[in-house]
Amino acid sequence: MRNPTALLACLLGAGPLLAAEPITPPDAPIAVYQTEDDYEAVKSNLEIAITGRGMVISSTLHISDMFQRTAQDTGLPNTLYDQAEAFEFCSIRLSHQMSEAHPANLSICPLAIGVYTLQQQPGMVYVSYRRPEMLGDAATAEQALQNLYRGIVNEAIE
Repeated sequence: MRNPTALLACLLGAGPLLAAEPITPPDAPIAVYQTEDDYEAVKSNLEIAITGRGMVISSTLHISDMFQRTAQDTGLPNTLYDQAEAFEFCSIRLSHQMSEAHPANLSICPLAIGVYTLQQQPGMVYVSYRRPEMLGDAATAEQALQNLYRGIVNEAIE
């Protein structure tokens, strides 16, 4: 073993040593992670990971409830989600950085992370977000936003 410290940490139950990776390809427009953890635990961990970084969740979208509530009127039954919600939030520092790169990047905010379970895959929880693509000289802002999303998701599903 090349890294005896990593082996020792693993043996002592120090938890995962590697960050979770998305199950979607790196060039996909949406990053999707999966875990076999409890939905409510992942949802709560997402809320803590977002607010713990000093951001406020401005809205919680109850997607599965909306599908259920509108199914009869629309004729579109909810055969997809068991539970599904999305959190909207914003980082003022990133908003400023993105807007400096190009004023139209304001449309990236609010940021959103979804958490859901599928009826056909009980016991599996998914977390997703849009990968950022911005106008202007925004490579630094895109990377910062990607790092923010990854950090929040990894904290939620670790």
